[in-house]
Parts: sequence; structure tokens; C-alpha cells
Amino acid sequence: MTSRVGMLSLFVIKTGTALKRMNTNKMDAKGIVSKRSAPELKGIKSWPREDRPREKLLKKGARSLSNSELLAILLRTGTAGVSAIDLARDVLKKFKTFRNMAHTDARDWKDFKGLGNAKVAHIQAALEIGRRFREDEASIGKRKIKSAKDIVDMLMPQLRDLKTEIFKVVHLDSNNRIIDIEDAAAGTVNHAMPIIREIIHSALQKFAVSIVCAHNHPSANITPSPQDKRFTKELSDAGKLMEIKLVDHIIIGDDSYYSFSDEGIL
Repeated sequence: MTSRVGMLSLFVIKTGTALKRMNTNKMDAKGIVSKRSAPELKGIKSWPREDRPREKLLKKGARSLSNSELLAILLRTGTAGVSAIDLARDVLKKFKTFRNMAHTDARDWKDFKGLGNAKVAHIQAALEIGRRFREDEASIGKRKIKSAKDIVDMLMPQLRDLKTEIFKVVHLDSNNRIIDIEDAAAGTVNHAMPIIREIIHSALQKFAVSIVCAHNHPSANITPSPQDKRFTKELSDAGKLMEIKLVDHIIIGDDSYYSFSDEGIL
């Protein structure tokens, strides 16, 4: 009796093992069992080398790459079954442009599987480098300022999409060439509080003859507030005492701006 029970147990074990093997293998039309093939790889490494974004950039230059390919290089990797290119396309499909990505927060990225904080940080850092490049280009090149539009062309890409007010000061020499551009204050969604004496002190330290101030209105309404008007007058008066001319105060909105100088107030 004992031997029969043992044989029965052995039969059950062997049958279970065979069923597991049947589940992991597949049978063709002739009844031949073969191993199930692994899922097809979709990663960029499986592409021809000349089609891979990184190799393409090194060979043909960054301008030859599409927006999706450039973003894929920053992402570096995708997720299981999704390449970095596919992930980049999904990101661009949501945000449309790099500009729209520039001032997002963690909540805007949470729906993307495989996009952790590190990858989002890489993207934000790259976008910030692009914005700062324009400012550095103007400053280092000693660009001559001839009108409010010259300032707007430099600063609007940096300021128009911000969710809080940022106040910048452009220092100019006697030929209206840029010495430096600095942040004077960062504020809330509708107010920044630059300190007049610090603005004048910084201008003196940089041997500036004149300055141009600029700040953004996150609401996109470029109409100067009473505080903007009062501040502009006080800064202009302080500058006259120290022989630092306030050339203009510019308010930047979304693709529009207000110039105190163009309006005849300065």
C-alpha cells in the first residue's frame, strides 16, 4: 500500500512538471515543441548605428536631429518595450514645444512611465542652459543697446513663461554696450521687491553709466501697476543723484512688452 502511494505521488509530480514545460513552450502545426521566442527588442541599440540619435549627432551635427531625437539623447533610456525615441515623442505630444516644457513642475510629468526626477532634471537643466546662452551671448559680445526691443529680444525668452516675477537689471557703459545682466529680485506670482539702493550700489561697482530694468508679469498683462510707476520714478530719481541714468523700465508679458521710455514716461 505504501509503495502504491509513493508511485502515485511521483506520477503527480512528473505530470505537474510536464504541464509547466508545456506552458513555457509552444507547439507548431506539425506537433513539434519549440522554445517560445523572447519579446522583440525595441530599444535604440537594436537600430542601425547611423540611425541612432547619438551617433547621428556626432556624425552629422545637432542640427540634423529632430526634436524627438534631441530629447531622446537627454532621456538616454526608455522603458520596457518603449524606446527613448518613443518616450520623447510622447513628451512632445503633450507639451508641443520645448518652451512649454521650460516652466513645468513634477505634477506635469507624473503621467509618463519611466520619467523619474533624474530625467526630468536633465531636461530642465538643458532648457535653462539654452536660455542662459542668449543672455551670455549678449553680455560677452558687448552688444550695443539701441532700443527697448533690443532688451526684449534678449530677455523675453527667459521671462515670459515664468510663474513668478523676476526683476533684472542691465548695466550699460557710456556707449550703451552691455557690461552685465543680473537678477535684482525674485518675487511672488504678482510682485517682486527690488531694493533701489542695492540696484544703484551694484551699478556703481560695475562702473555702469546707465541701466535698464526689466521684469515680467506672469499674468501676461503688461499694463504697469501703480507700484511699477512709483518704483520707476523713485529709481530714476535715485539714479540722478548718483549719476546713474535709468534708460528704461520694461515690463514683459507673453510676446508683448511695455516700455516706460517708449511711452515717454522716462
